[in-house]
Amino acid sequence: MVTTLTDTVTTAAVRDALATIPDPELPMVGIVDLGMVHDVSLDAATIRVEILPTFIGCPALDLIGASIRDGLSGFGRTVVVEPTFAVPWTTDRITPSGRAALRRAGIAPPDDPAAVHCPLCGSDRVAMDSAFGPTQCRSLFYCRACRQPFEAMKPV
Repeated sequence: MVTTLTDTVTTAAVRDALATIPDPELPMVGIVDLGMVHDVSLDAATIRVEILPTFIGCPALDLIGASIRDGLSGFGRTVVVEPTFAVPWTTDRITPSGRAALRRAGIAPPDDPAAVHCPLCGSDRVAMDSAFGPTQCRSLFYCRACRQPFEAMKPV
């Protein structure tokens, strides 16, 4: 008998697959490292994934749901993705590896705006240029030490 992926579906295997799915707005960080995956449940025909939106009205939710369905399609079960507000998403949910990935990409991990450090040179000599960045979850900063602009995730 040949064993297929659909014969061995476990919550751990689903979570491992979810860990490979990038956030569409911050593709250097996966949705698991961002702390967006709230719950995974399985039955004989369905994989149910509850995700925590980072912001109410997040425009990327539909794309994240589609990416999850695509990423889990190899398990051979119907994939249901449901946003939930069972617990609030906060930036504290971002894993250490997620924070490191943000820093490597030149984005300061979330912190009190007065405590933001430049992800490029590490300096604390930074100034917020605008509270409004390219997405709802980011602000624009300028480093006075290395003279480079950078984004910082807003603490939530």
